[in-house]
Amino acid sequence: MTITKRVTFIAKEGDEEKMKELLSAMVVPSQAEDGCIFYEIFQYEGNRRKFMAYESWRDEAALDGHKASAHYAIYKSSYEPFCEKKYSDELEVLG
Repeated sequence: MTITKRVTFIAKEGDEEKMKELLSAMVVPSQAEDGCIFYEIFQYEGNRRKFMAYESWRDEAALDGHKASAHYAIYKSSYEPFCEKKYSDELEVLG
């Protein structure tokens, strides 16, 4: 079963560039992972503090592999000082 998520991050005031750097570093290695269908990070044009990760994985095992990766561990241990708020939504593909 495909797993698709949208993760939203709000950077702390003044930490937009650091948040952008940390999140951008996730794109290429995540896209190269087995089971990655889609993985992109977006920064909102109208609110530079707001970022969105949109990701889709082949199945739970692929997502678990992503969460066990070295680049995920770096992100997970580094983003909190720069992030004011983070929330995620699991999405269901209808078509």
